[in-house]
Amino acid sequence: MKFQIIKHYEGLHDGDLKQIGLQPKMCPAGVWTEGWGSAMIGLNGKFLKGAANKATAFKLAKVKTIEQADALFLVDIRSTLLIIRRKITVTLNESQTEALASFIYNTGGSSTLYRLINTKSPALFDWWCSHYVTGQGSKKPLRGLVARRRSEATQFTTGKVQFFN
Repeated sequence: MKFQIIKHYEGLHDGDLKQIGLQPKMCPAGVWTEGWGSAMIGLNGKFLKGAANKATAFKLAKVKTIEQADALFLVDIRSTLLIIRRKITVTLNESQTEALASFIYNTGGSSTLYRLINTKSPALFDWWCSHYVTGQGSKKPLRGLVARRRSEATQFTTGKVQFFN
């Protein structure tokens, strides 16, 4: 599997050219991530969140190269694939698995989405495109999340990888 949607929308961050290597970035939900969107854990054992924790995120960051980002991604994606094996009762092809993995990797998952998939609901595409599209408690959809959800739903239903941003 290539996980093109995850890598496209998560991206690798090298925004500070004064520093060598990749740097962490804060996602729309306010969680600091590194590599291909791997959530960072603070010293308290919880997600490292908020702009006030930028210095801590940079201090705790372990991913400095693409190779390190790829290695961490392979570790992270295993738990995502395990969730799919446990929650999905119908057979998925590789494209469907990748699309669902992108959703779970980004959101943590949704029992409603699992139900829609398992029942082969005709409402699946529309639901997928309209949920989990806001961040940090906002009710306003974020353009990047709307694009990602549409990419995931398109790949799941058609098998085609398409980006909408």
